[in-house]
Amino acid sequence: MLNLIFRVLFFIVVTLFSYSCAVINLGPQIESLEEVVVEEGSGDEKILLIDIDGPISNRPKKTLVGFQSETGMVDRIREILKKAENDKKIKGILLRINSPGGTVTSSDIIYHEIKSFKERYNVKVYVSVVDVAASGGYYIAMAGDSIMAHPTSLVGSIGVLALKINLEGLMGKVGVEWEVVKSTEKKDFMSPFRPLTKEERTLFQETIDSYYNRFVDVVVLNRSRLDARAVKILADGRVYNARQALEKHLVDSIGYLEDIVKLAKKELNQPGLKVVTYGRPREYKSNYYSSMGSVPKINLINLDMGFDWNQISPQFLFLWGR
Repeated sequence: MLNLIFRVLFFIVVTLFSYSCAVINLGPQIESLEEVVVEEGSGDEKILLIDIDGPISNRPKKTLVGFQSETGMVDRIREILKKAENDKKIKGILLRINSPGGTVTSSDIIYHEIKSFKERYNVKVYVSVVDVAASGGYYIAMAGDSIMAHPTSLVGSIGVLALKINLEGLMGKVGVEWEVVKSTEKKDFMSPFRPLTKEERTLFQETIDSYYNRFVDVVVLNRSRLDARAVKILADGRVYNARQALEKHLVDSIGYLEDIVKLAKKELNQPGLKVVTYGRPREYKSNYYSSMGSVPKINLINLDMGFDWNQISPQFLFLWGR
């Protein structure tokens, strides 16, 4: 009896609390982007520095307790370009790429967004490869008018990688059986709980080949000194050092970030050009080699553990070294 009374009272208290208390959002607020001057210039005209840093996807950053702390890369690039549309003083874009690649679709969207912006507003896009522009990173670089590789960078890995996990053996070891009722034979195609059939592997390969051919077409479209035959010879998945990439016409020059800024100033006939970027409040960027990030701090709530339950789903990747 006392147990029943306690449950009723508990229910009443929780109900009243739910209706009477204000909602408190404990998660971090994603604030609007603000302009940050990376390098001063003598004039008002600007070149906008955009970072493509790390794995390419649209997975948002989250805190330890699940709150979103930053938008995904695709969303952030779109937000940057949307803000740039309203600034007529932007005369060019400088892409600083340091990425091994990522998902096929995210790479393609970012490439498309940058190239569309370039064509709509008649600005030039300059690409600086820092450590690596491989696979999806190189795909995005195809939006550029001029690509300069750092002397020690790696470039290329033109190709497609697909991942499908097979948990059948593990499930058997722990005594779990997976039963599926399906409408048609291929409805559970790519299931992580069984291996591919021979026919399914063929279908899988056809999808890979279509993405590979699209990658080749994008390179041919944007690298005037390479035809489809030449690209396919280069596109066996390997990366090239800066010198090799220059010899094979995958990049246009070798140099440092300050060199491509000088090139932009010369080609745009804007010697007083200043370098700017967009960041959230309390983010900082001390120079154009720095990645945009939050001011260093100890905050156990603002941790991204890096685990994604979607990893058991099949993925198609423009990625090097997975």
